[in-house]
Amino acid sequence: MNFALILFCLLVASGAVWFADLLVFRKRRAPGAKEPWWVEYGASFFPVILLVFVLRSFVVEPFKIPSGSMIPTLEIGDFILVNKFTYGIRLPVIDKKIIDIGTPRRGDVVVFRYPVDPSLDYIKRVIGVPGDKVAYQNKRLSINGEPVETRKIDDYLHPERLYYSRQFTETIDGVEHRVLNDQDAPAFLSGAIRFPHWEDCLYNNVGVICTVPEGHYFMMGDNRDNSQDSRFWGFVPDENIVGKAFFIWLNFSDPWKRIGSFK
Repeated sequence: MNFALILFCLLVASGAVWFADLLVFRKRRAPGAKEPWWVEYGASFFPVILLVFVLRSFVVEPFKIPSGSMIPTLEIGDFILVNKFTYGIRLPVIDKKIIDIGTPRRGDVVVFRYPVDPSLDYIKRVIGVPGDKVAYQNKRLSINGEPVETRKIDDYLHPERLYYSRQFTETIDGVEHRVLNDQDAPAFLSGAIRFPHWEDCLYNNVGVICTVPEGHYFMMGDNRDNSQDSRFWGFVPDENIVGKAFFIWLNFSDPWKRIGSFK
């Protein structure tokens, strides 16, 4: 469902009613006469829909986390806010960038339209930017030949499934975040599809090595052995970027503990 398109259609319809009443119908009504119901509802909804449309299109947009691919940073059921102007101003509905403000940086948590099916929104962490050589070998990450700084911390308990994953902190370009690895999961990757710029990746029995093409990004989930990401379906084009996630505002399973920013 294209919510932006639906909201835009509602905005146009309610705006047409509001302007028609302002310019035509209001002048024809007798003084003190009651507005027709369709004018009353259309005119009253227009400013509300306009405000929501502007905020959602150009400022901030809410999303809900549907899967565990970003655990431990983001948990299933987290409601997050996404900054829509960090990487530039885009026209709503058609998503064409008209003002370039910035570009995704390594370590950013980003919402984007899934390259295989752009009707779906995904959220992952930016690992590689255009020109980077990203290697994930034996569950160790390196960028441009430099191993990413990693430190082992206490294992992570998955509360709903009651099992532990090995937990580490990673630091990418000064951004420290936690990642998970399952000790019994294999290092090799199975199930990768042929994607645009497939030839820029090399798969072997211990992982994958990719060179990120111009205008694209390499994304990975923080729950490394439980994330379908660029290792499997390829690079994310710049035009698919929606915005930078920056705040958790609600999770019904733990309404107070989960509120706040994240890395």
